[in-house]
Amino acid sequence: MAKGRLTRWRGGLLVPWIARRMVPEGRTSLARAGPRLDGLAFSGTIAISRIMSDSSPFSPAAGPSAAGPDAGTVYLVGAGPGDPDLLTVRAARLIATADVIVHDGLVGDGVLALAPAGAELISVAKKRDRHSVPQEGINALLVEHAKAGRDVVRLKGGDPFIFGRGGEELEACRVAGIMVEVVPGISAAMGCAAAANLPLTHRDVASAVTFVAGQCKGLSDQNWAGLAGAGRTLVIYMGVATADDIADKLMADGLSPDTPVVVLENGTLPEQRALRTLLADLGDMVHREDVRSPAVIVVGNVAGLADASDRLGNRAGGLQMLDILRGKEGLS
Repeated sequence: MAKGRLTRWRGGLLVPWIARRMVPEGRTSLARAGPRLDGLAFSGTIAISRIMSDSSPFSPAAGPSAAGPDAGTVYLVGAGPGDPDLLTVRAARLIATADVIVHDGLVGDGVLALAPAGAELISVAKKRDRHSVPQEGINALLVEHAKAGRDVVRLKGGDPFIFGRGGEELEACRVAGIMVEVVPGISAAMGCAAAANLPLTHRDVASAVTFVAGQCKGLSDQNWAGLAGAGRTLVIYMGVATADDIADKLMADGLSPDTPVVVLENGTLPEQRALRTLLADLGDMVHREDVRSPAVIVVGNVAGLADASDRLGNRAGGLQMLDILRGKEGLS
């Protein structure tokens, strides 16, 4: 670390002490007072990235001079799995002070309601095989507004760096010389699992967990061998439309057809559902129950620990499910 740039831990974050000295408590920068949410004052760190040198490992972009001193900042913000109460404090504060909010379709009205009256809200909702704005257009949109001097919140469901294309948008802003800050969010996997009381790891059941995307190019060519099975949990994002193919792929890779799976639909929201079946029945169950996105699929013995409805197809199937779950190691 450069001489004279003392740092210390404060509030769990490593920040330049000189920046903390320059930004008074309760202010987000030297020029403006920080917002208050629910009566709480926040000691912001927006000015820190502008004070730090380009060579700092914590510098979020190429430097403020690249796009001009009046350029705004792009904040890649995770909106969490849906429930506004699960936003981070940092995310809520940035939403409440944004000039522009570019949001995904999975960001609900409860989250967007936190935006200030004067903010411009731009939807770039994406659905399977149909994007209202292509990714290149989103990248250009962020850069355009930031160069015009606006602070832009790019609001994404879950976490921006877990199947959220946050890395692509970060790179585009860096190339344009735009300052970027990434604000993590509760991922869909963690939020939906918690809402169903489903531990993704458990000392007696699973010591490893893997996240994969079920709606990506070349699904059949991807090697998932070893990602699911005894002692492991596999969480599949965006897998509803390809549930049949996913089940076939996992069984072809050697996973037992009677492996428990649970589908978590609209997790953390009032209309959430947790539907459990066996791997061989996954595709059929998705069709029978008319499961819709957003949903994640959890494959592995931990599925037996979830607060879920058993949907194997009929009463006999439900009894079979109970027998299988009781016989699984760690679930007796």
